[in-house]
Amino acid sequence: MIRHAKSSWEFDVSDEKRPLNQRGLSDADLVGKELKTVIKSIDRVLSSPAERAYSTAKIVLSHLDIPESLFGLESRLYDFGGNQVIEVIKNCGDEINTLMIFGHNHAFTSIANLYGNENIENVPTAGVVVIQFDVKKWKNINVGKTLLKIYPKSLR
Repeated sequence: MIRHAKSSWEFDVSDEKRPLNQRGLSDADLVGKELKTVIKSIDRVLSSPAERAYSTAKIVLSHLDIPESLFGLESRLYDFGGNQVIEVIKNCGDEINTLMIFGHNHAFTSIANLYGNENIENVPTAGVVVIQFDVKKWKNINVGKTLLKIYPKSLR
């Protein structure tokens, strides 16, 4: 899970259209560079259609060798509570071993705490949380192991 990078409030646009600010652009780039050193393979990438999440995804993915055909926008990831995000995850095809999603808080912090084995107070903007599940079917996920946390502040 990757939370969108820092967005700008300086424009008079709807929530879904808010762009990244300069720090957000920089942090997404830092996270992408860091992920390049740790990501082995990704089978599917989904992003919220909100501008700040989609822009974060484009920047991060520009550092990874992931074919564009594996990327998709998923409207249910524009969710702040987490139920729709969980629904998306649990309905993934079982041929997918590694899923990367871009979305929003408070959903991502809630899911990280519900499904990971570490307590995370807050997934920061452009923060990454990787959870591994020991199941064969996405619909059967329950508490997994929090494998990795990457926060931009520690990369600056």
